[in-house]
Amino acid sequence: METLTLNVRVDANDKKNFEQFCSNVGMNVSTAVNMFIKAVLRDQKLPFEVKTNYDDYIDNKLKEAEVQMLTTNKRYSKEELLEKMNNIINQYENI
Repeated sequence: METLTLNVRVDANDKKNFEQFCSNVGMNVSTAVNMFIKAVLRDQKLPFEVKTNYDDYIDNKLKEAEVQMLTTNKRYSKEELLEKMNNIINQYENI
């Protein structure tokens, strides 16, 4: 089986800590990276959850909207408030 070199840029401190971790568990970085690649190819998914900060984004946008609504003289109906909240929540799909 032919082997090739894979170059990856990482933070210097992360590299040092990862090398230390690998050493502590009795392997080198190359072995750990190869284990990761084999697991991804075998399972056809990353071996950890990847998610976004949409919850934080939505929460911040709702707080911004609340401040705007509280600092205006306009009064909003329940339907208008729900519509504005739903618009904010649905916007994350377009980020």
